[in-house]
Amino acid sequence: QVQLVESGGGLVQPGGSLKLSCAASTSAFSGYGVGWYRQTPGNQRALVARITVGGTTNYADSVKGRFTISRDNAKKTVSLQMNGLKPEDTAVYYCNVATESRGYWGQGTQVTVSS
Repeated sequence: QVQLVESGGGLVQPGGSLKLSCAASTSAFSGYGVGWYRQTPGNQRALVARITVGGTTNYADSVKGRFTISRDNAKKTVSLQMNGLKPEDTAVYYCNVATESRGYWGQGTQVTVSS
């Protein structure tokens, strides 16, 4: 069982920045791929960014050049630095850890981009 706790969401004006963090309970964190997804009402959860065990990253086209995902295996955390935020980035953001048997999700953190 893996528990994930997200933090860092909030209200920000267009063009602003936020940093999301996710802390994992598993000691095997360094052996798992991790990522961030987001969901808006009436839509499916969609990939924002992922980072592999080896540090390879991939991003949704809509956030390339604006968002940066990183991981700290010693602290068992994954972060998402979000710059140049747009109103269309408004969503609930979820942290995900993919183990050998299943994926685990955090509780989600709300990000609202509005003036």
